Amino acid sequence: MEMTVTPPLNAPPPATAWGEAGALFRLAGPLVGANLLQMAIAAVDVVFAAHLGSRALAAATLGAYFFNILNYALIGLCGAAAPLIAAELGRRAHAVREVRRSFRMAFWVGMAFSVAAMLLLSQGERLFLLARQDPDVSRQAGDFLDVILWGMPLAVAAGVMRTASAALGRPGWVFVVTGFALALDIVGNWAFVFGHLGFPAMGLRGSALANDLAFAAIALAYVAILLWDRRLRRFRLFGRWWEFEKARAGEIVRLGLPIAATWIFEAGLFAGAAILMGLIGVADVAAHAVALNIAAVAFQIPFGIAQAATIRVGLAFGARDRIWIARAGWVALVAGIGIMGLSAIIMWAVPGRLVAAYIDPADPQNALVAGLAMRFLAVAAVFQLVDGAQAVAAGVLRGLQDTRVPMVIALLGYWVAGFGTSILLGFATPMAGVGIWWGLAIGLFVVAVLLMSRWGMRARLGLIPAAPDRAAIAA
Repeated sequence: MEMTVTPPLNAPPPATAWGEAGALFRLAGPLVGANLLQMAIAAVDVVFAAHLGSRALAAATLGAYFFNILNYALIGLCGAAAPLIAAELGRRAHAVREVRRSFRMAFWVGMAFSVAAMLLLSQGERLFLLARQDPDVSRQAGDFLDVILWGMPLAVAAGVMRTASAALGRPGWVFVVTGFALALDIVGNWAFVFGHLGFPAMGLRGSALANDLAFAAIALAYVAILLWDRRLRRFRLFGRWWEFEKARAGEIVRLGLPIAATWIFEAGLFAGAAILMGLIGVADVAAHAVALNIAAVAFQIPFGIAQAATIRVGLAFGARDRIWIARAGWVALVAGIGIMGLSAIIMWAVPGRLVAAYIDPADPQNALVAGLAMRFLAVAAVFQLVDGAQAVAAGVLRGLQDTRVPMVIALLGYWVAGFGTSILLGFATPMAGVGIWWGLAIGLFVVAVLLMSRWGMRARLGLIPAAPDRAAIAA
């Protein structure tokens, strides 16, 4: 089976914006699909936990959120390999040795930070108790984490191999493997949580074990793909895996830590908004969860475009082609903002139908939650455009290996402008929950404006390389 998804990596850059758009979507399409499947995996875990009762669901939610935010951060850290690999390929399409170095050191860095994350997860119950969570819920969440923490290095390893597959022009495998993971997670939860196929009923620990086995299977699948796929195996990514290269590891950490921090800042903003909702009322929390899930599904599209844009801009950055850099970045931005514009129209036009996918608005017991969720979606429709803009702008800047200043922008935009406004509008005005959502919108708007301004001033800020030395290339 030969999975032809993108043209050869040494293909010349597209000469038109339409050509660049085609290359972008061939890369982004499978990544968007994989992101949506990843959300489905999280939903499966929630569905199975919900059948164990409200306390088990609360424990699973706490534990899974803690695990996922650390996993998300570590994959962001190791994701620094994407712009490095892309730049190496842009400089020289057959940069086997350099690509292998970036892959190997991303793997090393990921494994080192995974150990630290596992130690933190092992203290889950104590941390939840310190956060004044219910003792029984904290105990169950701690039990869940004690099992799932063993999957952290496997999940990070799979993330590194996923990044390499996409950066080397095989994003289709990312979609296939994530679909495989979804199927495994469903079967594993069914077997281990409730006790089927001869296994004992393990409750939440069974759900954690299902995740661990899925992580192991995904990692093994990626190993097989990297060794077997004709385009990927020529890079011999597992060659000389024992060699540590301090300089390349330093590059991964230098670029990756700000990416990880940026993603934590953004995830933390929405988690903080949920805490603020809890201070207003139970119905507001439920409505917030519904509206946020709908917005999160829509966000997977610009997020996938951003992942692809990092690679496309990275290729142009390595080639030192300023025209290609500009074309790749602006095409990605227009695509991300345009698609989120369609998402905004849908949220404005049929909010009731979207909410009905989660709860029954006709049920009198759901009337308050459904009404609040539709009001929140009205605000979400407004911030769809800026959410797409900030996600893709961050992606194109990562392609230029610019991550530190975007991290500072994220911190100030999300937490000073965004969270600060949420507190002000949510508690100092009658807007309540709607005010909290307007705070989220303002935070995203500030980040989008600053990141796009930085992209627009990339030449003035010295973010793009000088034109290549033609004599050196000829030599």
